[in-house]
Amino acid sequence: MSRIRAAYWDPEGTRHGGLPTYWWRGAPAGYATRRQLRAAGLCPGRQPIAAQVLWAGVGGTRAAYLYRLDRARPKRTATAAQRRAIRAALRARRTCPTCGEIRDYYIPRSLSECLTCHDR
Repeated sequence: MSRIRAAYWDPEGTRHGGLPTYWWRGAPAGYATRRQLRAAGLCPGRQPIAAQVLWAGVGGTRAAYLYRLDRARPKRTATAAQRRAIRAALRARRTCPTCGEIRDYYIPRSLSECLTCHDR
């Protein structure tokens, strides 16, 4: 075991704040980060952090928290009404209040109108 791996190997959590700690890619099966849960269509489901992964990164030690896969829940999906509301809000951000045109880009809040109207 290398020095770096040995520094981050603490499966009982005695040295790292009570959390079981593993090195990068050294966690046992059954644990996943939030990003890995999201990719699998799951969420932590209000469970506490089960473990952590530490690695040496730019500017110091970096950490990622791990959650237990057996306690993860299916990710909630947006309802049809929520999707409609989001679509309407994003369309409003692309609609120029001056000319009423719907643009292919979001209207800059600093200008409060589309680039064409602002250049006139």
